[in-house]
Amino acid sequence: MRPGRRVFFAVLGVALLVAAFALARCDRSPARPPARPATGAQPAPAGFAASSPSAPVPGSPSPSRSVVPSASVSSRPPAGSPVTSRKGVSAWSFDGVGTALRQSGASWYYTWSTNHNGITAPHGVEFVPMIWGSASVTTSALSQAKSAGRELLGFNEPDLAAQANMTVDQALDLWPKLQATGLELGSPAVAYGAADPGKWLDRFMTGVKARGLRVDFITLHWYGADFRAGPATAQLKSYLQAVYQRYQKPIWLTEYALMSFNSGGASVPGQAQQAAFVTESTAMMDGLSYLKRYAWFALPADPSKPSTGLYLPGPKATQVGLAYQAAR
Repeated sequence: MRPGRRVFFAVLGVALLVAAFALARCDRSPARPPARPATGAQPAPAGFAASSPSAPVPGSPSPSRSVVPSASVSSRPPAGSPVTSRKGVSAWSFDGVGTALRQSGASWYYTWSTNHNGITAPHGVEFVPMIWGSASVTTSALSQAKSAGRELLGFNEPDLAAQANMTVDQALDLWPKLQATGLELGSPAVAYGAADPGKWLDRFMTGVKARGLRVDFITLHWYGADFRAGPATAQLKSYLQAVYQRYQKPIWLTEYALMSFNSGGASVPGQAQQAAFVTESTAMMDGLSYLKRYAWFALPADPSKPSTGLYLPGPKATQVGLAYQAAR
């Protein structure tokens, strides 16, 4: 949101940007809701959908995007883009996605599915499959996940009706099928309240213990509504620490960015603010031994609307993307 020189145009411009952003982003689902206000974020309004893929059909590309083979790329990132085993991205296919993955310095990525959805990654960049929801728990999807890698991400925001929309008991009943893959298994990634007693994840983890099931690491999402890099980084750190203290398990932060949700839709800060947050937050997370991996939301950026994305089609790095390249 960038104010103009006069108050009238500033207010009008902000209102138009927020409205356009909210309407344009409704062409894809699932929504990307944030953590609760205690962590510096706000809940998404009902019906909000962000620019990420639809609930995947196991074994097939997402119906919301055409599959475009990525360009042939080198296996080595360019100078100034360090590869770290922690740094990853959530991604869907776009023009130049393979090159963007290489330039980002990410060592891993995921697509909210058990397949690559048209992405051909550079050599050495790991794909991590996900079982998105109850409909994804099929023999073919589980087999595909087992052959895809070493880890498996659990259900996507089962605490939200617009996402996996699962009860705790339903998730626990299906969990043995995920566990049977033998892969390292990440918990379902709730939208908010992961450290809160009695909330969805807390009840799930209690059920895991009672039933003798296995969860190897906790998967989290976090969106910050305070667009100042310092306070937002402190809020994110506090959330990560609270979750670790409650469950005493390694953590993967598989979606995070700065995004404010309200009744009018969602807004994101300017590129400079986002880039500053990327720099501060990644440096902070580098000091957390229990934070094993993190992934910015998301690799693609839409040139037609405000975005937290790292790369425009081509690919062309945004200012946020350049900051993420430099993150270690």
